[in-house]
This record gives sequence, C-alpha cells and structure tokens, in this order.
Amino acid sequence: MHSKPPLWTPRADLAAEVRPVASDPVLCSVVGDTSELDSIDWRILEELQNDATLPNRTLAELVGLAPSTCLQRVRRLREQGVITGSHAVVNPVAAGLPLEAVVSVNVRPHTRPVVAAFRRFVMAQPETRSLFHVSGQADFLIHIAVADSTHLQVFLVDKLAARTEVRNLTSSVVLERVETRALTPPPSMRPTHRRRQPSS
Repeated sequence: MHSKPPLWTPRADLAAEVRPVASDPVLCSVVGDTSELDSIDWRILEELQNDATLPNRTLAELVGLAPSTCLQRVRRLREQGVITGSHAVVNPVAAGLPLEAVVSVNVRPHTRPVVAAFRRFVMAQPETRSLFHVSGQADFLIHIAVADSTHLQVFLVDKLAARTEVRNLTSSVVLERVETRALTPPPSMRPTHRRRQPSS
C-alpha cells in the first residue's frame, strides 16, 4: 500500500526573485496581443517604471520630446494596454508583514471551473501578493506576505489545505527578494528606430 504524499511540506528554499503579475487583485496577466514599440516608447516606459510620478514636462525632457508629443505617446501606451496603471510600492516589513513565502499548490481536478474558483479564493486573501498559474510540477505559485511563522501556518493549514481541490502544497520561505523595477527588452530585441509621425 502506497502512502499518500504529505499535504504540507515546509521548506526553507531560496526564492530569490518574485515579481507580481498584477497589483490589482482582480487583474490577471495572460499571454496575449503585443504592441509594436519603438525606441522612444521604451525610453518612456523605463522612466515611468522607475518613477511614475514624473510630470509630463520632465518626462519629455528626459526622452527628448516636445511635451505635447510626449503626452500623446503616454496616452497611446495607456490606450493600447501597455501601461495598465500606476501603483505605490509598499515595504511589507515596514507594514508589519516581514515574512514572505512562495507556496506551490496542486489542485485536482485541474479543470477550468476548479482553476477559476481557486484563483478567486486566493486573490481574495489579504496575505496574497501575487498568483501564478504555471506549467510543470505545480499548478499554482502563490507569493504571500505574513506577520510570522504562526500566521504562515494558519494560511497554509486553515486556508489552503482546508480546500477540497487542493491535492498537496509546499511552502518556500523567501530569504531574499531581488527584483528589477523596470521591464526592459534584451539588447537583441531593443528597437533602434523611431516611429515616423504621420504627415498632416
């Protein structure tokens, strides 16, 4: 008789880099259409990702555009869904949630209704920072921030493990989180051209 795998296996593996999928708890990021960006678009995006509070005039000076042109570009990036919002970055330690963890979860059956219900549940939890629906050994990776190990145990045992669709889960405590603030293309994909303005 084969023994069942443990439902919860605490680990202290290094989760060195975790980035949110989306800051809005009801916003999901999936593979979809892409927009054609030129070199100026990327310069605008890099500046705004580092400081979204930049006044338009300052941003225009940094990227070498007239203020009116710069404003038009930013509006177009928003309309195309390239820029989806601007959010404050909160330090979880200063907010009283110094312990972060990444939880890998398997659900059964792995069907669309089950996936949708589990996603809604996880994103409704105050501990959740981000959720990834992934391929591979795990079905989901959940990035959470909690007050201490007791809080972590409550989240894992009382919230996740109590759900009938959860087959097993494994937690990895984050020892260090290193992330880049600005999404930038690799050199081989970085455009060198500037989009021509339509003639009047």
